[in-house]
Amino acid sequence: MHIGIDKDTCIGAGQCALTAPGVFTQDDDGYSTLRPGREDGGGSALVREAARACPVGAITVSERVG
Repeated sequence: MHIGIDKDTCIGAGQCALTAPGVFTQDDDGYSTLRPGREDGGGSALVREAARACPVGAITVSERVG
């Protein structure tokens, strides 16, 4: 799984961190970021839900190929 966060789109609503706190957190400026070591989502089923919960669509989730 690959998780992308568009830092230019993120408004810091925090829905991702609320939905999948084991994968997402917020940086010092309040914007979404991945927790260290969780760049692949850690297999969390909540990652896709967190992407859907983002009010501005700043999070993308795709399957890694190969």
